[in-house]
Order: sequence, then structure tokens, then C-alpha cells
Amino acid sequence: MVPIYPGICTDGMAFLISPTKDLSGAQTSQYLGLLNKTSDRNSSNHIFAVELDTSQNTEFNDIDDNHIGIDINSLTSFQSHSAGFFDDSKDGMFSNLSLISSREMQVWVDYSAEATQINVTMAPLKVTKPSRPLLSATYNLSTVLEDPSYIGFSASTGPIYSLYCVLGWSFSLGINSSAPQIDIAKLPKLPQVGPKPQSKVLKITLPIATAIFILIIGTTIILFVRRQMKFAEIKEDWEDEFGPHRFSYKDLFHATDGFKNNNLLGLGGFGKVYKGVLPVSKLEIAVKRVSHDSKQGMKEFIAEIVSIGRLRHRNLVQLLGYCRRKGELLLVYDYMANGSLDKYLHCEEDKPTLNWSQRFQIIKDVAFGLFYLHERCEKVVIHRDIKASNVLLDCEMNGRLGDFGLARLYDHGSDPQTTHVVGTMGYLAPELARTGKATPMTDVYAFGIFILEVTCGQRPISSHAEDSSQILIDWVVEHWHKGSLTYTLDHRLQGNCNADEVDLALTLGLLCAHPVCNARPSMRQVTQYLNGEMPLPEIMPRNLSYSVLGLMQNEGFDQYISTVGSSGITSSFLSGR
Repeated sequence: MVPIYPGICTDGMAFLISPTKDLSGAQTSQYLGLLNKTSDRNSSNHIFAVELDTSQNTEFNDIDDNHIGIDINSLTSFQSHSAGFFDDSKDGMFSNLSLISSREMQVWVDYSAEATQINVTMAPLKVTKPSRPLLSATYNLSTVLEDPSYIGFSASTGPIYSLYCVLGWSFSLGINSSAPQIDIAKLPKLPQVGPKPQSKVLKITLPIATAIFILIIGTTIILFVRRQMKFAEIKEDWEDEFGPHRFSYKDLFHATDGFKNNNLLGLGGFGKVYKGVLPVSKLEIAVKRVSHDSKQGMKEFIAEIVSIGRLRHRNLVQLLGYCRRKGELLLVYDYMANGSLDKYLHCEEDKPTLNWSQRFQIIKDVAFGLFYLHERCEKVVIHRDIKASNVLLDCEMNGRLGDFGLARLYDHGSDPQTTHVVGTMGYLAPELARTGKATPMTDVYAFGIFILEVTCGQRPISSHAEDSSQILIDWVVEHWHKGSLTYTLDHRLQGNCNADEVDLALTLGLLCAHPVCNARPSMRQVTQYLNGEMPLPEIMPRNLSYSVLGLMQNEGFDQYISTVGSSGITSSFLSGR
């Protein structure tokens, strides 16, 4: 495996046996060109594969981002192990191997029909086959494979291109037979990636020529250096460990054609976003330019950015890396072809209106992405700014949550005893006004407002002061009290939607946007409601007021509010009668 960028490679390759040579329905990235989202885990696939996986995908329960796995009809491995070998020269001690080291390796796949045993062994190129296999599993492949079957290899890349090379292979079918040994001396060389190495003559003459060049035209060099200052970056020693995630400013400058306005995708409170194409890999990217003045906490913040960049989920916009300049931070994302969701909801003239099926799927997509951030990551990631403009649509109109973690930029270097509210008006939970502290429950509140925005087709706060529905949540609650909740559905969708799904979305939106923090569901529960795995609970008696409860919480009446959620306090008490 030869990565374009040293040290980073997605997603891997596989040896496979398949009943067909037609894999046109397979997907890229984590599906390795073998299966797709629909066919994965289907027993009718009749596919056996040995995967060499360089990405850790939680949806397939991958053990790490450098492992070998035995796959049967699914990308969720039947058995897996970190890449390496048991070294016979060291008394069978296990030695790790990096799949993306750009070095040649050997892999043996053996199967005994009599013992129904699968063995997978690997080693560096010039090491003889270890006596102990890396993986050993018992499985009757005659229940999987069909006659005839085809043998071959498959590979796929994710957001970063890589080369996958099979330099040689041999095969044998029969009882007590082994594959012919490969003559290592006859194998072709790995392809060269990047600039060609310098010749010995050039290495000797180049320093001499450079010295003469400096003496003769020193002034020209100084002028040239000044011109190059426009590509100057800030880089400190501690950033070496984040090397694969750091982009050069020069590459980003050329990728965006000098950050020209015709490549501008949008702008917001955090800065401008530009579309670009990386010069080597031709990967389409989105570059966000964020201004910052403080040096305090920058190391911790970059560590967070790199950590977030390692998160992989189909409903998150992939954060590829960063670049630093004086007073400026550039964040590099995977490019989303269909832009932000708010442009479809609050229709621009060139954007079609989304139908209800698309909207409901986007709500579910964002819920799954947020559930991953809250509960499936190694550390809890609080988004802090969930809204329609931060939900981007890929080429298949799937919703992906973007800009997660950016609000932290404004917290580094501040007094740990003080906090300040970050987010967008209309999506802020009531308790933020009192504590200023973001939690998973403040994300759930913003998600509830987001559901109402997508379903009703209205912004959380209307720009028309005379409009009686200026505050979206108040308007929806008013109809909820009247028993006419579905009246709030976007008028462009009336009569052309699933009434049960609409009622579920509106009720769930109110439940998530409940002014009492403890009354809101977790994102795990939200995904269960959306999948129909659990029924929605009662929100609260219909004669209680959201705004009064929110006011009481902000005034410090937490003990009375907790009583509301458990015993249903009366309306007369809340209104002071």
C-alpha cells in the first residue's frame, strides 16, 4: 500500500472469492469495493474475503485502523487481528507491521476443507512464512461459496487517494497441495510517488552550484524570499506529531486559486469557506479560514482538531486537517457537492424544495451523526452549533453534520472559572443563559429546534417582527396546545407526506426542545424513536407553558422544575393563581 501522503491512507484492500465478477454495485471507502450499505450482512452474497483495513470504522466494529480480518458476506469481520506476524527468529514473539509503511509484504491464505479451518499469515517480503498464523478460524466455506466462483482482489479509497499494488500472487486448489512459491527477485518495483530521487552526481554538484548562485545573485534570492512570504506559515516543534493532518498553505492557496471570490462557498460567524482541488490528489475540498488572535491553548486546540479528524461516520463531514498562519487558522474538509441544507429549506431561486421523504431522512442522518459524537466516540464531542446551515448535503442528498468542535476555538486561553455562550440565537437552550456551559443536552435542544425548522420550513426566529410566528418554538407550542400540531407543517408539503412521520417529527422536536434540561431525551433515545424502536413518551400536560418553565429554570427554580417532570405540577401553581 502506497499512500499519496506519508502516514495516512484510506481505506484498504481485500483478497476475495465471489460468485460473480460484476461488483459494479459496490461502494467505495469503508466498503472496499466489495459490498454496499444495502447488501452488507446479506447471506446471499456468497463472498469470502480477507481484508487489509487501514481505517477504523465503528459501524463494522473494527478493532483499529491497521488490521487483518476474515470477512464472510459482510465487512464486519468474522475474526480480526492487528497487522503483524509471529517472528520465528524471536521465539514466536509478535511483531507489529504497518500496512501503510509503503513496504512490500506477504500474505498467505490457507483453507482446509477437511478441518474447515481458515489460516491467515503475513510477514515482511524477505521473511519466510511464520509457523504460527496471525489468524486461525473454523468455518465451513462450502456453506458460503458457490460453483463456479472467481478469485481476485479489490480495493477502495476514501477522501485521500492511495495506491494498492499486487506485485505477485500464486494459487493452488487441491488436497494437501500448497501454492507455488513466488520468486521475490522477479517481482516488479513499487511505483514511485512524489519527486524522483536525486542522482549521486546531482547530490555532489548541487551544494557547489547553490553556493556560487548565492554569491552571484544574493540580492535576487532576497527578493525571491520576500515574494514567498505570502506562503509563510506558523509551525512549532510540537506539530511534528500531527504531520499527516497538516496541509501546506501553498497547496491550499493553489487549490482555491488564491482564495478568489468565485470559489467562495459561503461565510458565517467563524469565517469564509472556499472550494478547492488539491494539486496532487485532485481531491475536492472545502477550506474554512478562521481568524484568531490568541496563542494560548493552541496546542490543545490543534490536538482536538486532529482528534476530530480521526472521527469517521457517514453522517459527519470529514475533517481532513489544518494549516496555521499568523492570526489565521485554515481547516480543510471533504467537499459536499450539494451545499448546506438551509438553502433548500429557505429556498434560493436555483434550489428545488425538498420533499418530505428527503427531509425526514436528513433528520435521521443528523440524529445518527450526533449520537455518534455523544456516545460512540472515545471522548464525548459536544457540537455547540447545530443548525440547518451546518448540515451539508453530499452528492446523494444525505445529511452530514459539519463544523463540530469549532466553538472551542473561542474557549482556549480564557479563564477556566468563566464561560461565555457560543452558538446561534434561536437554537440556544434556556439553561445556557444562566450557566453558559454546553452539555450534550444543549445539543439535544438545538437538534429539537432543527427538527421543527426542517418540518415547518421556517427559521427559528423570523426576520419580520410583525409576524405572529416570530419565534418558531412558540408558534408550534401554540398549535400543540390547540391540538392542531400538523398545521405547522411546511405549506409546500401539505397533502404530500406521511402523516405519522410528520406527527412523530413535530412531537419529537418539542420533546428535544423541552425547556427543562432533564426532560429531554438522549440522542440514543432519539434514534430509537426515529427508527420506531420505542414509542414517544408524553411531553407534559397540555395546559403547561414552555416559556414559564424556561423562565423558572433561568431564575434558579431547578427543584420545582424537576418536580414537573416527575409528578405533573398543576397549571394554577405555575401561573401564580
